Amino acid sequence: MNKRTASIERMTNETKVFVEIDLDGEGKADIETGVPFMDHMLDLFTKHGLFNAKIKAVGDTHIDDHHTTEDIGIVLGQAVKEALGDKKSIKRYGNAFVPMDDALAQVVIDISNRPHLEFRAAFPTEKVGQFDTELVHEFLWKFALEARMNVHVIVHYGVNTHHMIEAIFKALARAIDEAITIDERVKGVPSTKGLLT
Repeated sequence: MNKRTASIERMTNETKVFVEIDLDGEGKADIETGVPFMDHMLDLFTKHGLFNAKIKAVGDTHIDDHHTTEDIGIVLGQAVKEALGDKKSIKRYGNAFVPMDDALAQVVIDISNRPHLEFRAAFPTEKVGQFDTELVHEFLWKFALEARMNVHVIVHYGVNTHHMIEAIFKALARAIDEAITIDERVKGVPSTKGLLT
């Protein structure tokens, strides 16, 4: 099997983001973004997806976390798309339920080359620590767009905002891990169109 790895760097006047990912890893994370809550979520994402990832970011967090969080979503999405290559023999679809104490999140994805985010989650609080919870949607939308994935996020219930968001990131990782799994029964790409690019 070809190595499914990628490294991408993005530099703007607002941020500098570097992502290196191995989709067939062991869950090793080296993450430092300047946004502590995102460090925590990306660490969970890496470990539960069994990816190896190095994610480094420097941004204008003295203003807020928006640009940095958004740009991490962009670059991580680009890296996942590049690492997937021609997508031959992947399962394509992934579905994961993850409970986190009081919260239950579900993420369903289709690696379809048709980006879309359906986000059904209402957080009880606007912040977790210093992190604006509206940025979860921003991150996921930019990730789905750049990874060219159809991503459906449903938080069925929850009381604690941290738990709800943590369950989302874990479920996203597990859904992706399922969707990118190689199935030797699949000849070429799993599409009647004959391509997923």
